[in-house]
Amino acid sequence: MQPEHNSNPYTGQDDGGVNGIGDNQTEEEALSGEPPTEHCDEPTADSVMAHNGGSPQDQENQQAQKEHQGQDLGDSECKIPHEDSTIQLIEAGCLDSKPAVSPNSQSQSPAPGQSPGFVPPEGGFGWLVVFAATWCNGSIFGIQNSFGILHMMLVEDHTDPNDKTSQFKVAWVGALAMGMIFFCSPVVSMFTDHFGCRKTAVGGATMAFIGLLSTAFATSLSLRYFTYGILFGCGSSFAFQPSLVILGHYFRRRLGLANGVVTAGSSLFSMGLPVLLTKVVEPLGLSRTFQILSLFMLVQALLALIFRPLLPQRAPMGPPEPGGPAGSTTQPGAPARGSRWSSAQTQVRKAFNVKVFHIVTYRVWAFGVSTAVLGYFVPYIHLMNFVKEQFKEPQKEWILLVCIGASSGVGRLLFGKVGDLIPGAKKIWMQSVSFMVLGLMSMMIPQCTVFEGLIVVCVFLGLCDGCFITIMAPIAFELVGPMQASQAIGYLLGLMALPMTAGPPIAGLLHDYCGDYNVAFYLAGGPPIVGGIVLFFVPLIHRRQQRAFENQDGGPDDTSTDHMLPPAACSNGNMIPGYTDVETHI
Repeated sequence: MQPEHNSNPYTGQDDGGVNGIGDNQTEEEALSGEPPTEHCDEPTADSVMAHNGGSPQDQENQQAQKEHQGQDLGDSECKIPHEDSTIQLIEAGCLDSKPAVSPNSQSQSPAPGQSPGFVPPEGGFGWLVVFAATWCNGSIFGIQNSFGILHMMLVEDHTDPNDKTSQFKVAWVGALAMGMIFFCSPVVSMFTDHFGCRKTAVGGATMAFIGLLSTAFATSLSLRYFTYGILFGCGSSFAFQPSLVILGHYFRRRLGLANGVVTAGSSLFSMGLPVLLTKVVEPLGLSRTFQILSLFMLVQALLALIFRPLLPQRAPMGPPEPGGPAGSTTQPGAPARGSRWSSAQTQVRKAFNVKVFHIVTYRVWAFGVSTAVLGYFVPYIHLMNFVKEQFKEPQKEWILLVCIGASSGVGRLLFGKVGDLIPGAKKIWMQSVSFMVLGLMSMMIPQCTVFEGLIVVCVFLGLCDGCFITIMAPIAFELVGPMQASQAIGYLLGLMALPMTAGPPIAGLLHDYCGDYNVAFYLAGGPPIVGGIVLFFVPLIHRRQQRAFENQDGGPDDTSTDHMLPPAACSNGNMIPGYTDVETHI
């Protein structure tokens, strides 16, 4: 392809220099006239002499000068990475600012709307998105954290004098809902990637609305297992995670502030909903209370409509897979069944990427956290009923839930800032201490003979909850690196679902057989202490592996964790909720 201007070095008009490069013409301008090639090769000597028509002696001189000049040009041209990147070739001086369109340029060009220099708006409409996400987090976890009040009403509604396991059966209602929120997290990640944040969040909020509204009209306990435990729990999971992912579309520099505001919403709702439930439950009854709570989910479904994505659905990192659409090499006459099967296998491997479990420190961390949460949710469900049985005179039980919610919000802000000051995997020691203190506080609940003592215990429970929640994502970054953090957190939440679901029913069963909650709270404090002890060894193992890696490579001390998984394996899990793959910082 001939350029529009008559500055091509092969026209012979600028014959004052070697290969047609004039005295006043730079090397980049001369090279820009060459049609772009994959390796940015220089023009051959034969083609130059054919255009310039030089004598044999001139040809030898030109050849000698060309070799001398090629050494200089090689330093700037031959070091270009072997990539078909037009931007890199322009920066290296191998292409014009308007490069010629190659046959493969259509597949290599970015998708519409996907710009390497994408900059989030950092506000504006994004603050409305923050408000919607705050409502989402607050309504979901506010209802769950206030379930202790609903639990007392359910016990009165479904207690059978001849059944000694009523506490055990009723506890499954709230435990199933909390367990499903975490259990569905890996599936929600796939739905968010495929359908987008808006559709996933609206569908999840609608499902949660139907679940709460159906619970209001359910009369049997087994039916409420399905309506509240399954429908509301699954719907909450599908609505919760996209509300965090969408923040990365609108914020980068203020992403920490946006995440802090959104996660603080659960603390605000946890403080306000107990008061609302206390004032509403007694005069209206349990059925009307569930109807009122369903309105929170209906508003959430409407607010989720503003989750308008600014980034396209993310594509897999790295080159196309051999079985993928872009890398398909099926011949025209070959059957397509093998190609479709290979593509399906590739998608399954992307969705269920278990590379994070190859890391010893992650396995130990996941085991410790899963063990600790066995008794984590017990106080949220049984504390209200314990106060009713322990203190004969009426007490304001809802104050305890307000204290837990308020101190949890303070803990998230406080320990989030402290965690930023602690380098590397040593952050896990904060989580370890928080679990051990949480276990001790659970054991202290039966020892409280005055209501004020329970208030102090609940303040510490909230602080430990805030520390555990806010430090989870930074720990995942340290252990598996930024490219696999989302996958690591998704698997961890899935592993937490089973013990978190089983804890409250086991505590209810112990109450039914022992007659009180003393044994239940004593045993509920054991798993967090054991899990905290296990987590204590994770930073030591992590540091030991880093030293072994440094000795193997013989390089300087590198505290980054990107090397812990090969980049080629990063087919999924490229983002943590709230973070986008266009960011270069953690």
